[in-house]
Amino acid sequence: MANDEKLPGIKLFDCSGKLAIITGGSKGLGLAMGEGLASAGANLMLVNRNAEDGEKAATKLTTDYGIKAISFSGDVTSPADMEDMAKEAMDTFGHIDILINSAGINIRGAIDELTAEEFKKVMDVNVNGTWLASKAVTPAMKAAGNGRIINLASTLGLVGLANRTPYTASKGAVVQMTRALGLELAPHGINVNAICPGPFLTEMNIPIAGSEEAKNFIVGATALARWGELKEIQGAALYLASDASTYMVGSMLTVDGGWTAK
Repeated sequence: MANDEKLPGIKLFDCSGKLAIITGGSKGLGLAMGEGLASAGANLMLVNRNAEDGEKAATKLTTDYGIKAISFSGDVTSPADMEDMAKEAMDTFGHIDILINSAGINIRGAIDELTAEEFKKVMDVNVNGTWLASKAVTPAMKAAGNGRIINLASTLGLVGLANRTPYTASKGAVVQMTRALGLELAPHGINVNAICPGPFLTEMNIPIAGSEEAKNFIVGATALARWGELKEIQGAALYLASDASTYMVGSMLTVDGGWTAK
């Protein structure tokens, strides 16, 4: 008897033949989630601004998992780029099943030291980029009567942290966008949810990894007292992307080592 016959529930996580678009998909959490979905059979479109990084990541995923992975070079803050992204996905695969909005930036600092331009830049990528990518894929998902949109919010969209006004404001907006869009698209068979990662040691966080702030207020705030490993985001992404989560709408799935439990 095959393994999936012994454990029929495992079929709920099967993403064979589905297409997942992942913004910010060539590195960090985006790439890790791509690996998780590829291991379940999903094909991938990795969206990023650096064409070389995207092609390298797509080639590696294709080789490692035997799926079809392609790269799309585009800026999530550009409406035209996001429309082109959706068009290329439809032209290449004929369907868009999953969107993971993983592209994001963080600019840290005290409010009286940051510039208005820095605040706007974080909002443009984290909030406008999430909205524009979601808008671009919605027509195809509506036509199919099915889809999954997974936003990358953050524990800092749920709790506060000093010297993070741009990032916390942007992720709080993503939390509310997820709820509103979930209600809007549920009647069309599209499930919208968010993952709220805690302190993962991504390229974004490497600059502060060894600081006293990280030890006391970031890693020290988690029950596990450590940074998250990139592979530890994969289960949450696969769950929300698959048929295992069909009754979830507008939910925030925290993967934070116990940060928000304290």
